[in-house]
Amino acid sequence: MWYVYAASLLLLPFHLRASLGLLTLALVLAVFDHTLQWPAIAALVAIGAVAVWRGRLRQPGFPALAGEAILVLSAIALMLHLIPGFSNLKIVSGVKAGPESAPFTFYYNFDKALIPFLLLACLPGLLKRPAVAPKNRLWWLVLILSMPLLLLVATLAGGLRVELHQPEWLGAFMLANLFFVSFAEEALFRGYVQQRLSQKLGNIWGLGVAAVIFGLAHVAGGPLLVLFAALAGIIYGLAWLWSGRVWVSTLVHFAFNMLHLMFFTYPLWQRLPG
Repeated sequence: MWYVYAASLLLLPFHLRASLGLLTLALVLAVFDHTLQWPAIAALVAIGAVAVWRGRLRQPGFPALAGEAILVLSAIALMLHLIPGFSNLKIVSGVKAGPESAPFTFYYNFDKALIPFLLLACLPGLLKRPAVAPKNRLWWLVLILSMPLLLLVATLAGGLRVELHQPEWLGAFMLANLFFVSFAEEALFRGYVQQRLSQKLGNIWGLGVAAVIFGLAHVAGGPLLVLFAALAGIIYGLAWLWSGRVWVSTLVHFAFNMLHLMFFTYPLWQRLPG
């Protein structure tokens, strides 16, 4: 089921019908697997009806705005796991990537990964829009090099430590992080939030405000995490702006997370007593 679901997300930017077909299969399997229970099924039927209705509206106006608001609020609720009835698969619980890393838990998030499908119904250009490419392609190299640099700055600031890892659950983490975390977050924060803000405020303000919102979404991790998440949001936002493709910013987001996991304390440095 999870591989079918991941395949539906993989195809979404390139072949909508095939992606929706695989999503339908994944939903059916999730019902039989009890990953989706009755409260979630009822909520998804209602949200799906709104998505189909909103997708058919071609003229701006109050109905289109109301439908979009419902879908965006539903996407936020899915990201925050506020809709009951999802039994997300827990992969590891309370593990430490290394001796100085803080313990953490991660899941295969069925609810969060639905976000791109919802938002695509209210913004057809969610995953693909005209690029605003830099004049010199060397700026892409600067962007790539900024990722390890940001992690090193976080180390100097006391949030991380250099610590090499190759945990036994690496493959499961890669699947979860690429499809069920990075793609969902990029669809929301870059494909939708940054794009809508750019339409209203321009590309620079859209980039900055979306990065701040992305940082604030990490407020549970403390002020240092908010700051560095916002800085990472600028990196992801530039990748989206320069390419016009959510899948590009998703790969940059995923690469950043993998650098963090493989070479630094993950998710944070746990200061040992004494």
